[in-house]
Amino acid sequence: MKKICTIAVLLVMGGCSHDNIITGPELSPVGEGIVVNRQPLPVSFVEPEPKTFQSLWSGNKQVLFTDRKARQVGDVITVNIQINDKAQFDNQSDRSRDSKSDLSFGGFLGFGGFNVEKESGEGSGGLNVASKTSTKGEGSIDRSEKLRLSIAALVTEELPNGNLMISGSQEVKVNNEVRVLNIAGIVRLSDISTDNSVSYDKIAEARISYGGRGRISDMQQPAWGQRIYDKVVPF
Repeated sequence: MKKICTIAVLLVMGGCSHDNIITGPELSPVGEGIVVNRQPLPVSFVEPEPKTFQSLWSGNKQVLFTDRKARQVGDVITVNIQINDKAQFDNQSDRSRDSKSDLSFGGFLGFGGFNVEKESGEGSGGLNVASKTSTKGEGSIDRSEKLRLSIAALVTEELPNGNLMISGSQEVKVNNEVRVLNIAGIVRLSDISTDNSVSYDKIAEARISYGGRGRISDMQQPAWGQRIYDKVVPF
């Protein structure tokens, strides 16, 4: 009885480990998605040009009076995401194999399975081996994705060659469902437009994720017990 109670308590705790059932999922703290885990890039260091302090012109400005582009760590840049992808694949495979082998032999003193002549004591035998295998597979993929969003990202790092590492996160909570948009990547200064925005296809090493968490998302996927069962059972 004690073991049954322990198992029941563990199941209840596992079910309550997710977002609050009554109030729904909570929003993440501001700044949580800024830090990006990445491997160091093999970028060569470029020696910066010496600054002329007697001049009113700054070498890191493209316009004399205004500079609206993000350039330093902490600056904000707008990322425009317009994904309209369509993929269609149709694969078929057919493989078959048929083999047959015949073997006959004779000898003195027959053994089990041989034909033995009683008068001479000589025996003869034969062996037939046949195998046949076939494999046939067919698969198709038809996928269409559309996504049009804009998100403000922060410059988190300036690489030695002048490129900018950006990271941004956006969360919207509607009816106990949180929609989450994350983006990270590397941007060149020349790809940033005059309105301080950049298109998603200009971002190198882009990592874009759009999903959600909440009651609707929970209903769209199997329970955690079923997921564990699917991982453990190989059949």
